[in-house]
Amino acid sequence: MIYLEIATKLVIGLAGLLAVARLLGKKEMSQVTPFDFIYALVLGGILEEGIYDKKVSIWQILFAICLWGISVYIIEICAQKSDRMKKLLKGHPSLIIRNGELDIKQMKKNHLEIEQVRTMLRKQGVFTLREVRDLYLEPGGDISVKLHSKAGSITPDMLDLNPRDEAPSILVIEEGKIKEEELRSVKKSKEWLQEGLQKRNYKKIEDILYGEWSETDGFYIQPYPKENSHIHKKT
Repeated sequence: MIYLEIATKLVIGLAGLLAVARLLGKKEMSQVTPFDFIYALVLGGILEEGIYDKKVSIWQILFAICLWGISVYIIEICAQKSDRMKKLLKGHPSLIIRNGELDIKQMKKNHLEIEQVRTMLRKQGVFTLREVRDLYLEPGGDISVKLHSKAGSITPDMLDLNPRDEAPSILVIEEGKIKEEELRSVKKSKEWLQEGLQKRNYKKIEDILYGEWSETDGFYIQPYPKENSHIHKKT
């Protein structure tokens, strides 16, 4: 009888999970928002607690699944009819890079570090920020990238050219601090970095938000915008 009860609870739980999945609609995993994830997580917790607890009957599990499913459905309908509710529950995209410039406020708001942004870009096949015009952080945590026209429209293959391969970019400055380990990995010193920056009229490392270097393209530097200059002084 115990095994039969567990099996019945499992079948009912599976049916409930499928029902909630249908309520969420046909989405790819990358489109699932944190709130959608909470729906499934809580329902999974209800099912987990009920399966092996003898005090929880099949009807109680069924009631909990139905109540949770109805609640999810009502919230989804409200989100569709109200833009304010939709933003509250589903979130909205954040513009991390605007017209080639990092938005430090949006990065702090979303608890992002520059190296995390670079990692997400590499997964999209982009290995340097100098190619990025706009970068959106979507509510589900993935990114959408718009490249500069010169980086995304014409390829060497179209012109029947054989250019040399570009060397990978190295993060050398992050939020006003020198990345010494990265410098050592390419056998460069802090003195070499400071000399290169001085040639480009950057006197203070603390005034630089982002700096990368590659053998083929040299330095790519972004100073702190003037309107955000107070941020890095506090951090």
